[in-house]
Amino acid sequence: MKEVHSYWAYLVLIILIFAVINAIIGLTQKKQFTDKDLRIGLFTLIVSHIQLLIGLAWYFISPWFDLLTSDAGAVMKDKAVRLLAVEHPITMILAIVFITIGWSKHKKKTEDAAKFKSFVIFYGIGLVLILSRIPWNNWL
Repeated sequence: MKEVHSYWAYLVLIILIFAVINAIIGLTQKKQFTDKDLRIGLFTLIVSHIQLLIGLAWYFISPWFDLLTSDAGAVMKDKAVRLLAVEHPITMILAIVFITIGWSKHKKKTEDAAKFKSFVIFYGIGLVLILSRIPWNNWL
């Protein structure tokens, strides 16, 4: 399960980076918001939600959850353990929330620039949050 979560994360990052760059280009070049842009945003939303489900499944069978429930004080004192047991899961959930908000907000917009702007802001925040709490030393 851990390997699936790790490998799927590469896919999420690639697609999320692509979606944010696509939205920035669309916004700055005043492009029309097409079906291609819609599909990129939707695919990013779906892939990130699948990653969330995989991550939650892994988290509840991981040693980090057991350690957190048995000795939360020790978890909070150790920076590396706190990252994996607390910071990573909470930040990733928040990132997915921002991505979901971005998807929901873009649907209510009627102007192309506003749709791209929703993706730039909310998908961008999601990307920054994800990049900030990836356990890089365990991942690469």
